[in-house]
Amino acid sequence: MSGTGDKIKGTANEIAGKARQEIGKATGNTETQARGAAQEIKGKAQQTKGDVKNAVDDATRTDRM
Repeated sequence: MSGTGDKIKGTANEIAGKARQEIGKATGNTETQARGAAQEIKGKAQQTKGDVKNAVDDATRTDRM
């Protein structure tokens, strides 16, 4: 997967995780809140992975002028 794809998936997981946390807060369900927090962290990690992939691609690109 490309760096951009990882960043998109990461953003989606962050948003879904935040939403899940809010649902957990609204319903008083601490397990849902915890799962939402974990999903949000996963999303941040995916975004970081995408940033790294993009940086490596930029650094190793051979078609530079």
